[in-house]
Amino acid sequence: MAQLAKASNQPVPPSAPSSAVREASATILPPIQLYRRIHRAHRHLTADMRVLGDDYVRDEFRRHKDIDNPLQIVAFLSSWKMYLDQLEVSQGKPGGFRGKRLDATLMDKLSDEQVNQLYELMQATESAYDPERAQAAPPNAKAMAQAAAKAQGMSLKNDD
Repeated sequence: MAQLAKASNQPVPPSAPSSAVREASATILPPIQLYRRIHRAHRHLTADMRVLGDDYVRDEFRRHKDIDNPLQIVAFLSSWKMYLDQLEVSQGKPGGFRGKRLDATLMDKLSDEQVNQLYELMQATESAYDPERAQAAPPNAKAMAQAAAKAQGMSLKNDD
């Protein structure tokens, strides 16, 4: 377990307990490397969740690009590292990453602006994911993937 925290450049194995995720998250990655690894981990999400996640990550990193306070920088990077580690651990499980409840003590520490941002994120995810219409593979998955790729300036390989 101690080696898991030291090897921050390696993904956390899916069999690792949640304490191992916390240990591995204790090591902070440089911002660009962290940003790229998060986007790579998002490749395993469904198309609609990937688009939502990629957009949110991009906006958050841009929003925090000019922060000078070292405490805010460390908090920002460590929070995203915990997200990345949790994402990597849950990718091997059936159903994949579905998030988790926000700790009440953490919620009390949020500023009004952060609470508003969280509320906007909640609304965006609810509109993107309707559990009553959810299927293993949505009927328009290919079209959604093509739209996501186009938004990123890429194109999909044709399997025809």
